[in-house]
Amino acid sequence: MQPIEYHPFEPIVFDDSRILILGTFPSFKSIENSFYYGHPQNQFWKLLSAVFGEEEPRNIEEKIALLKRHKIALWDMVRGCVRQNSLDSSLKNIEVNDIEGLLKEHPSIELVCFTSKTAQKLYQRHFAHLPIKTAYLPSPSPAYRAMRFDEKLKEWKKILK
Repeated sequence: MQPIEYHPFEPIVFDDSRILILGTFPSFKSIENSFYYGHPQNQFWKLLSAVFGEEEPRNIEEKIALLKRHKIALWDMVRGCVRQNSLDSSLKNIEVNDIEGLLKEHPSIELVCFTSKTAQKLYQRHFAHLPIKTAYLPSPSPAYRAMRFDEKLKEWKKILK
């Protein structure tokens, strides 16, 4: 049996964060690039910067600064899992992160958003009792082709602005 792989990144959260964006688990490429949404074809940073009319960040420091300016926290639902590839559908033996603990530590967070249906389902299964608004952001993953970039951006703007 394959060993459990644990999440390599700490949550990015600030004292004044108002929005928490939750993904599922970092892709192999994100882990290789040492940061969230690190696959070059993932549209997360392009979408987020476009929502706020800014240039796309080029490095980790610029990405963290973008999040801080817009009071956005970033983490993932899955703390540990077994997987064959980077697709959410391959995740097995899932352990979830302590989202409730993070929200208690950061009461300024008033909205939780999900960048995948899997993250949203896991949240609903484990944290539906929490009295906080939630929203789905169409997936920025290169594997999600049901929407064009401009359609995703329109939805992201509605939710994050």
